[in-house]
Amino acid sequence: MMDKLFAGVRIRCLEKADYDKTGQKWSVFLAPNTLLKAVARLNDDGWFLEDVCAVDSVEGFLVLYHFDHWQKSGRLSLKVLVPHDDPRVPSISGMYQGALWHERETHDFHGIVFEGHPNLIPLLLPAEADFHPLVKDAKSRLPLKDLMVLGEVVSCEESIQALFPEEAEEAAAEQGGEEAEAEAES
Repeated sequence: MMDKLFAGVRIRCLEKADYDKTGQKWSVFLAPNTLLKAVARLNDDGWFLEDVCAVDSVEGFLVLYHFDHWQKSGRLSLKVLVPHDDPRVPSISGMYQGALWHERETHDFHGIVFEGHPNLIPLLLPAEADFHPLVKDAKSRLPLKDLMVLGEVVSCEESIQALFPEEAEEAAAEQGGEEAEAEAES
C-alpha cells in the first residue's frame, strides 16, 4: 500500500509501525528535499494533516508530520531529520493550510525554519523572544534510539538503521534465522 502511494519518492526508511505502541500504522523517514513530493501524494490520496511537531535529539531535530485518512485504516507519520546547525524543511502550508499554525508553533519552540512559510512569525512566544524553549543543551539530548523504536522495517537506508543499532542487529538476526530455516527445509 505505502510502496504504491510513495512510488518514485526516495524513502529513507519505511516501516510498519506497532499501532499499540505508537497509534500509527506506518512511519516514513524522508530527506527534507523529498518532503513536498511525499506530502503531495498524501494530499492527492485524501489524507489529512493532524499535526506537525519536533523532537530535539542527539542526531538533530526530528520533524514529525502526522496524517490520517477518513476512509483508509491507519495513521501514518512522515519523519524528517535535520541538523541542529541548520534546521530547515520546506513548508507544507501550500498544500495543507492547517500547517500554518503548526509550523509557527514548531518554529517558536524549536527554531526550525519552514522555508516558504508565508508568515513565520512567533505564534505563542513574544515577538521579541530570542530563544526557543524546547531546544535542549547538548548534554540533555537523548539519542533517537532511546526516544522511539522502529517497527517492522520494509526498507531502510543504512544511515537510518545506524540510528537504531540494537533493532538493526535483531532484524539481521531474524533475517539470518529465516534464511537458515529455509536452507534446512530445502
